[in-house]
Amino acid sequence: MTRLPLTGTLGTFAWRMLATVLGGQGFVILLGALVARATALAEGADNARTLLWLGVALAVLAFVGAGLMRSPLGLPLGWVVQLLTWASAVVVPAMIGVGLVFTGLWVLCLVKGQQVDAMMAARESDPEAAR
Repeated sequence: MTRLPLTGTLGTFAWRMLATVLGGQGFVILLGALVARATALAEGADNARTLLWLGVALAVLAFVGAGLMRSPLGLPLGWVVQLLTWASAVVVPAMIGVGLVFTGLWVLCLVKGQQVDAMMAARESDPEAAR
């Protein structure tokens, strides 16, 4: 098993898969931000607007991370989004499920994406052996 990289650039297949995960995660985080706001309003808390904007900021961070996945900043930003998604479970406990699903997808796509990129590189370096 290869180790999970925290930084660096990725092959084409891997960064495309990871960008897709972060994009989908961003939309779910937006929904979580709405839940956080609605819960705070229902409880009469004064921080409903702050919770909404923090959730929106995390979703935007996920979208920016998806857009930067080609660059060396994309991978660390994606890991930060994973950690902050888990941290958001303090406010909305249902984000534990979101964290489980998307962190699982993140790790799976990172591992499998690297494997596919390695196979594609081997195929490109020796086209006769790939047949």
